Amino acid sequence: MKRKSLQGNACPVARTLDLIGDWWSLLIIRDALEGIRRFSDFQKNLDIAKNMLSARLKALVEQGILQTVPAADGGAYKEYVLTERGKALQNVIVALSQWGGEFMYEPGEAGSVMVDAKNRQPIRKIELKAADGRVLAANEVATRFGVEH
Repeated sequence: MKRKSLQGNACPVARTLDLIGDWWSLLIIRDALEGIRRFSDFQKNLDIAKNMLSARLKALVEQGILQTVPAADGGAYKEYVLTERGKALQNVIVALSQWGGEFMYEPGEAGSVMVDAKNRQPIRKIELKAADGRVLAANEVATRFGVEH
Protein backbone atom coordinates (compact mmCIF):
# COMPACT_ATOMS: atom_id res chain seq x y z
CA MET A 1 0.00 0.00 0.00
CA LYS A 2 1.38 3.40 -0.97
CA ARG A 3 1.63 5.90 1.83
CA LYS A 4 -0.36 9.13 1.54
CA SER A 5 1.82 12.23 1.35
CA LEU A 6 1.29 14.87 4.01
CA GLN A 7 3.59 17.36 2.26
CA GLY A 8 0.91 20.04 1.68
CA ASN A 9 -0.79 19.63 5.06
CA ALA A 10 -1.34 22.82 7.09
CA CYS A 11 0.02 21.13 10.23
CA PRO A 12 3.82 21.26 10.71
CA VAL A 13 3.70 17.98 12.68
CA ALA A 14 2.13 16.21 9.69
CA ARG A 15 4.66 17.72 7.27
CA THR A 16 7.56 16.70 9.53
CA LEU A 17 6.25 13.15 9.86
CA ASP A 18 5.97 12.99 6.08
CA LEU A 19 9.69 13.76 5.95
CA ILE A 20 11.16 11.78 8.88
CA GLY A 21 8.25 9.83 10.33
CA ASP A 22 9.50 6.27 9.97
CA TRP A 23 11.52 4.79 12.83
CA TRP A 24 14.60 3.99 10.73
CA SER A 25 15.01 7.63 9.72
CA LEU A 26 14.81 8.81 13.33
CA LEU A 27 17.28 6.14 14.46
CA ILE A 28 19.70 7.12 11.67
CA ILE A 29 19.42 10.76 12.77
CA ARG A 30 19.98 9.70 16.40
CA ASP A 31 23.12 7.81 15.40
CA ALA A 32 24.36 10.70 13.25
CA LEU A 33 23.94 13.01 16.25
CA GLU A 34 26.17 10.55 18.17
CA GLY A 35 28.85 10.92 15.49
CA ILE A 36 28.25 7.92 13.25
CA ARG A 37 29.12 8.82 9.66
CA ARG A 38 29.79 5.65 7.66
CA PHE A 39 27.30 3.36 5.98
CA SER A 40 28.88 0.28 7.57
CA ASP A 41 28.72 1.82 11.05
CA PHE A 42 25.04 2.75 10.65
CA GLN A 43 24.35 -0.77 9.38
CA LYS A 44 26.21 -2.42 12.25
CA ASN A 45 24.73 -0.20 14.96
CA LEU A 46 21.14 -0.44 13.71
CA ASP A 47 21.24 -4.02 12.44
CA ILE A 48 19.24 -2.84 9.42
CA ALA A 49 19.23 -4.48 6.00
CA LYS A 50 21.65 -2.78 3.60
CA ASN A 51 18.97 -2.06 0.99
CA MET A 52 16.72 -0.48 3.64
CA LEU A 53 19.58 1.62 5.01
CA SER A 54 20.61 2.70 1.53
CA ALA A 55 17.07 3.84 0.74
CA ARG A 56 16.74 5.75 4.02
CA LEU A 57 20.12 7.46 3.70
CA LYS A 58 19.32 8.46 0.11
CA ALA A 59 15.98 9.94 1.19
CA LEU A 60 17.55 11.83 4.11
CA VAL A 61 20.14 13.30 1.75
CA GLU A 62 17.45 14.27 -0.78
CA GLN A 63 15.44 15.91 2.02
CA GLY A 64 18.41 17.98 3.18
CA ILE A 65 18.73 16.24 6.57
CA LEU A 66 22.08 14.60 5.75
CA GLN A 67 24.76 15.39 3.21
CA THR A 68 27.50 13.23 1.80
CA VAL A 69 31.12 14.26 2.18
CA PRO A 70 34.41 12.59 1.30
CA ALA A 71 35.65 10.20 3.96
CA ALA A 72 37.59 11.96 6.73
CA ASP A 73 40.45 9.48 6.37
CA GLY A 74 40.86 10.21 2.66
CA GLY A 75 39.43 6.82 1.69
CA ALA A 76 37.28 6.17 -1.33
CA TYR A 77 34.06 5.98 0.68
CA LYS A 78 31.63 8.78 1.35
CA GLU A 79 30.38 9.71 4.79
CA TYR A 80 27.02 11.03 5.90
CA VAL A 81 26.91 14.14 8.07
CA LEU A 82 23.99 16.11 9.39
CA THR A 83 23.13 19.43 7.79
CA GLU A 84 21.97 22.33 9.96
CA ARG A 85 18.43 21.15 9.17
CA GLY A 86 19.36 17.71 10.46
CA LYS A 87 21.12 18.99 13.58
CA ALA A 88 17.99 20.98 14.43
CA LEU A 89 16.21 17.63 14.97
CA GLN A 90 18.27 17.03 18.12
CA ASN A 91 15.54 18.46 20.36
CA VAL A 92 13.05 16.03 18.80
CA ILE A 93 15.37 13.08 19.48
CA VAL A 94 16.01 14.25 23.06
CA ALA A 95 12.27 14.72 23.68
CA LEU A 96 11.53 11.20 22.36
CA SER A 97 14.32 9.78 24.53
CA GLN A 98 13.08 11.55 27.64
CA TRP A 99 9.47 10.48 27.03
CA GLY A 100 10.58 6.89 26.41
CA GLY A 101 12.74 6.87 29.51
CA GLU A 102 9.80 8.01 31.60
CA PHE A 103 7.07 5.79 30.15
CA MET A 104 8.59 2.78 28.35
CA TYR A 105 10.58 1.07 31.13
CA GLU A 106 9.62 -0.95 34.16
CA PRO A 107 10.92 0.31 37.53
CA GLY A 108 14.58 -0.67 37.88
CA GLU A 109 14.93 -1.68 34.23
CA ALA A 110 18.22 -0.58 32.65
CA GLY A 111 18.21 1.66 29.59
CA SER A 112 20.00 4.66 28.18
CA VAL A 113 19.74 8.32 29.04
CA MET A 114 21.01 11.35 27.15
CA VAL A 115 23.68 13.26 29.03
CA ASP A 116 25.69 16.45 28.75
CA ALA A 117 28.81 15.33 26.85
CA LYS A 118 31.05 17.55 29.00
CA ASN A 119 30.02 16.54 32.52
CA ARG A 120 28.18 13.26 31.74
CA GLN A 121 25.11 14.31 33.75
CA PRO A 122 21.56 13.72 32.45
CA ILE A 123 20.09 16.53 30.39
CA ARG A 124 17.38 18.54 32.12
CA LYS A 125 13.89 17.56 30.93
CA ILE A 126 12.73 19.60 27.97
CA GLU A 127 10.02 22.07 28.94
CA LEU A 128 7.59 24.08 26.88
CA LYS A 129 7.78 27.75 27.76
CA ALA A 130 5.60 30.71 26.87
CA ALA A 131 7.16 33.84 25.41
CA ASP A 132 7.16 35.33 28.92
CA GLY A 133 9.10 32.35 30.32
CA ARG A 134 6.23 30.51 32.05
CA VAL A 135 6.43 26.71 31.87
CA LEU A 136 3.35 25.49 30.02
CA ALA A 137 1.28 22.41 30.85
CA ALA A 138 -0.17 20.30 28.01
CA ASN A 139 -3.59 21.96 28.37
CA GLU A 140 -1.99 25.39 27.98
CA VAL A 141 -0.75 24.75 24.42
CA ALA A 142 -2.98 25.23 21.38
CA THR A 143 -2.57 25.26 17.60
CA ARG A 144 -3.24 28.39 15.57
CA PHE A 145 -3.70 27.96 11.82
CA GLY A 146 -3.12 30.53 9.09
CA VAL A 147 0.18 31.78 10.51
CA GLU A 148 2.97 32.53 8.05
CA HIS A 149 6.34 30.89 8.73
